[in-house]
Amino acid sequence: MLGRLLKPIFPRGLYWRAALIVFVPVTTILLVVSLAFIQRHYDGVTRQMTGNFVLVAHHLLAAANAAPDAAAAEQAVERLARAFELEAAIVPEAPPSARAEDLPFYDLSGRLAVRELARGLPEMDSVALYDGGVTLWLAGRHGHLELAFQLSRISARNPHQMLVLTLVIGVVMGMISFIYLKNQMRPMLRLAHVAEAFGHGQTLPYRVAGATEVRAAGKAFLEMRARIERHIEQRTLMLSGVSHDLRTPLTRMRLALSMLEDEPEAKALLADVAEMEALIDRFLEFARTEAVETEVETDLGALVARRAAEAARGGRPVVFVGEGAGPVLRLRPQMMARAIDNLIGNALRYGEKARLWIEEGPNTVTVCVADDGQGIAPENREPAMRPFVRLDLARGASRGSGAGLGLAIVADAMRSHGGRLELGESTTPGYGGLLARLVLPRGVP
Repeated sequence: MLGRLLKPIFPRGLYWRAALIVFVPVTTILLVVSLAFIQRHYDGVTRQMTGNFVLVAHHLLAAANAAPDAAAAEQAVERLARAFELEAAIVPEAPPSARAEDLPFYDLSGRLAVRELARGLPEMDSVALYDGGVTLWLAGRHGHLELAFQLSRISARNPHQMLVLTLVIGVVMGMISFIYLKNQMRPMLRLAHVAEAFGHGQTLPYRVAGATEVRAAGKAFLEMRARIERHIEQRTLMLSGVSHDLRTPLTRMRLALSMLEDEPEAKALLADVAEMEALIDRFLEFARTEAVETEVETDLGALVARRAAEAARGGRPVVFVGEGAGPVLRLRPQMMARAIDNLIGNALRYGEKARLWIEEGPNTVTVCVADDGQGIAPENREPAMRPFVRLDLARGASRGSGAGLGLAIVADAMRSHGGRLELGESTTPGYGGLLARLVLPRGVP
């Protein structure tokens, strides 16, 4: 229960959590030790000093009482006071006494000294405390013995020096520990940044550094990144080779079939050849989504407007609603254009018309594509974004078959931009089919 209550308060980052692990125990130990030392040490010293002064006061009072008259008592007290470095006099009356409770709340040693004087000097009728000084009056045979002295003679002063020294040392050592901790955490943060960038399609330079465990993690990451890059390169080369090898016999088949245009079977075979070429193009397009492309400042509105105009130029009913300019984001233009083309093609494949627009939020920019088709059931939207998953039976088999890579290409393109693809149901009048949303962060990694 306590952990759930404190969890929102504690920092979430490893850096500040490590700082708390270092500083909280050290600070607690310093405070406890300092307070315990001050309480025990200064209280003991104050009692000892007060006890010594009580002996001096008793000696002076005994000398004054042993004198035959007040004048002789005055002389005896003054002689002894000079020896003990006190101010002493015989007065007829004592003023009202001060109490320990009259002292400031922070003067703990002064309160203790007053209580010890009252306990050790039963002859004390009154005591007065002022800034750094004490005056007390003791009832004697020839009047009241007035003694004035510094409070430092009976009380250990300046206990705050211990706290100040502890605080200064704690702050200095804390800053040193903070710098050391920051240097130790920097390689971990750099590794996390490089790993996140690699997940978005960027290959940033990384040098192994830090503690042994961090170095091991960095070496493992570099080896993993190298294996993934080799795998991507090999897959791309394989698909390119397969495409090249398949296009040659397909071209020969197309040429042979074109000479048999009058045959009814030739038209069906030509359609099959065209479909096979389209499938090969889709495979290559899916492979190109993982190729590294440089990010540049791109006007997203202009990019979407161009893709919509290009699709409409082919005679397809595609409408872009917007000004055709802004916002400007760091994007991979070719990859983003392929993603938008795939959504437009998907919309026209399962609908008659498509509509595009851009929505801007405080932290995200969303490209929306809606069609007037049948849409996708909620339980099928997540599988539809997986590679080689086809929902043609659910959305109309008469539209033709595909490779099931269109939405997968779009989803991969969004992940490489640090965004996501969302599928939903369109509520736009006249476009009540599928609504595809390309959600991009303002600061694209």
